[in-house]
Amino acid sequence: MPATVVIQAQDLSRVHGTGDTAITALDGVNLSVAQGEFVAVMGPSGCGKSTLLHLLGGLDAPSRGSVLFEGQPVHKLSDDAITQLRRRKIGYIFQFFNLIPVLTAVENAALPLVLDGIAPAVARSKAAALLERVGLGGRLKSRPDQLSAGQQQRVAIARALVAEPALVLADEPTGNLDTQASQEIAALLQQMARDWGRSVLMVTHDARVAAHADRVVFLRDGRIAQETVLERNAADNQALLAGLITAAA
Repeated sequence: MPATVVIQAQDLSRVHGTGDTAITALDGVNLSVAQGEFVAVMGPSGCGKSTLLHLLGGLDAPSRGSVLFEGQPVHKLSDDAITQLRRRKIGYIFQFFNLIPVLTAVENAALPLVLDGIAPAVARSKAAALLERVGLGGRLKSRPDQLSAGQQQRVAIARALVAEPALVLADEPTGNLDTQASQEIAALLQQMARDWGRSVLMVTHDARVAAHADRVVFLRDGRIAQETVLERNAADNQALLAGLITAAA
C-alpha cells in the first residue's frame, strides 16, 4: 500500500519582480513528501531552497503552480485557514532556534499550544513529555542561556512537535551547531520521521546531515537537478552524497 502524501508541489514557481528586473527563484518544481518520509533539499546558495520551504509552509504564494497539503490546495484557503494550517499542521525548525530568552525550556516548547488557546497547564504537560523524548527531561526549567546550542535546538524541535503536526519544515537546523551536535540533531530528525511518523523536509548544505534522510533533492537555478534515494545507513550515504555534490559543482 503506497504511503500517504502529506505535501505536494505541482509545477511550483516563484518570480520576484516584473519585466526586465524579474528574478525566477523557483521554476516548475514538482515534489512530494510522504507520511514518515525524511527529505533533504540541497544546492548552492541562491538555488531556491529557502523559497521552496517558504512556499510549502504557506509563508509565501506561488507565481505559478500549487501546493497541496493532504490533498487540499493551499492557495485556495482563506488567510485564517492558512494560519490555522501553519499553527496546527506544520512545525518549523530554524537555524537560530528563535527561543524566547525569558521563558524556560518547557514554556518555550509549550508556546504554540498556549497561543492556540490550550490551557497553559495542559500545554506545559505535553511539552514536558516531548522534552523528555528529545533528551531534555532534566532541563525543563532551564532558560535558553543556560543550555548549549544543541540543547536549544532540541527545545526548538520539541516546540515544532508539540501540536502534533503532520509536516516539519527545517531550515538549516544544524547550521549553528558543532559537528557532534549536528549529527545528534540529524539523527533526531531521522527518528522523528521513521519512529514518530512525521514528514520532515529539511534544507541543508551539510552532506553529513543530509545523509540521514531517506531522499535528497538537489536544486540548481530554481529547478530540481537530481533526486537520490538513500540507503538506511547514514555512514554509507556520506560518501555517495560527497560524490554527487562534487559532480554537480
